[in-house]
Amino acid sequence: MIAARPLLTLLLSLLALMGNTAFGALHDVHEGDSIQAAVEAAEPGDTIRVHPGIYRETVYVDKDDITLRGVVEEGEWPTLEGDKQLNDAILYSGNGFTVEWFKITHYKGNAIMGQAGNNFSIRNNWIIDTGVYGIFPEFGENGLIENNVLSGIEDAAIYVGMCDYIDVRNNHVFENVAGIEIENSRHALVEGNIARDNTGGILVFITPGLPIKTSYDAIVRRNTVINNNTPNFAIPGSLVSTIPAGTGIIVNSGDDVVIEDNIITGNNTAGIIVTSQDFATGVAGDPASDPNPDRVQILDNVMFNNGNDPATDVKALMLTQFSTTGPDILAYKGAAEAERESCVSRKSAYRTFGLEEWGDCTSPTVRAADAVGSAPALAGTTRDVTTKMLPEPATPRVITVDANGAKLVYQGICAGCHTYNIRMIGPPVMAIKAQYGEDASAIASYIAAPEKKRPDFPTMPPQDHLSEAMRLEVAKYMLTLNK
Repeated sequence: MIAARPLLTLLLSLLALMGNTAFGALHDVHEGDSIQAAVEAAEPGDTIRVHPGIYRETVYVDKDDITLRGVVEEGEWPTLEGDKQLNDAILYSGNGFTVEWFKITHYKGNAIMGQAGNNFSIRNNWIIDTGVYGIFPEFGENGLIENNVLSGIEDAAIYVGMCDYIDVRNNHVFENVAGIEIENSRHALVEGNIARDNTGGILVFITPGLPIKTSYDAIVRRNTVINNNTPNFAIPGSLVSTIPAGTGIIVNSGDDVVIEDNIITGNNTAGIIVTSQDFATGVAGDPASDPNPDRVQILDNVMFNNGNDPATDVKALMLTQFSTTGPDILAYKGAAEAERESCVSRKSAYRTFGLEEWGDCTSPTVRAADAVGSAPALAGTTRDVTTKMLPEPATPRVITVDANGAKLVYQGICAGCHTYNIRMIGPPVMAIKAQYGEDASAIASYIAAPEKKRPDFPTMPPQDHLSEAMRLEVAKYMLTLNK
């Protein structure tokens, strides 16, 4: 039996290790109150507890170590309701942010968007029809996205953009254009999710023109990827509008990707597509981005009943093999080359196209990236990798009102919609520079109160939560970009 005093000493030591935030204040919010007012009253380390009710607002958190926690009582959720009038439900730029147990619906842009905040947790939320993105951490390090349910999103339900050290676990994404997208991100674990009835189930992408030019070291493991045959309803002209319906998993130019132990079935175009260049994007339009996927491993997946009604381009490829049925696994263009050093285990168990030059992952002579995507190691299972998150918190980001802070804001907010030279949700920076010349103040004014100027792009959401000085710094920074 442990004596009382040593036990108390141990408890106090543990609390000291947790830091002062363990003793933060609790703020209760009830229907009719403002969540944003509670955020403004909170101090780092505090928890804001939101009770059931309807809350029509945008919540912006720019403080560190804040927890937004919904209270679910007898099946009633605290619900953030956008009424298709508000753009964003929750925006955060603070570090150490946690949001959990909210229902979020009917926003035009995003349910939860991270804007360069590190060390985040987004858990147990129910997100329906929130416009372009559901959960969208941008330019963050060391994050967890877990146990969320998302549907009805016209781009990506879970979109990890330009992030590092991220776990995406046990989420249910259905009836979206893209279920889960890992874009220009490094060190990601996508595990235990259900991706069903989307246009594309799980995507590992390099999108050209973004500040981060690489996407590598992703494990896509133990997911259920089924019946992703929903017609593509993305905004016309956006990158995801080119994804063919019926796609289970796409690796587009990503390196050191391991696809292991998934159940992939009922996807009418193909179970897995590994591709480069222009299959779904114009990666070749950014010379700083390598357009070819290297060292992709496909290991021990259960795949059947894929390819029953392939998209036109894939059907044309299969007709060269006298087949009208799409493949379980397709390697397309540069992805098919032997120099890419990709491999597949039990190739003969699947219907494939373009894998003639791929190696056998079970051969000891095949080499691929190790669990953290650094020096090469023998190809093999990732089953002993439990997380891609850091063992210690990432260094908190501090956003200052100067050129350095403006760069962070651009990467954490603007680059999600504006690449330098490739069309995304918004026009490219090249077009913005051509329109405004050197008039940074005009861009800054537009950032605060945008209006629809281009009929082929949606209206930009206002970023008036940024200070006037910061908006001007961001505008100046955008005018310096040249790639």
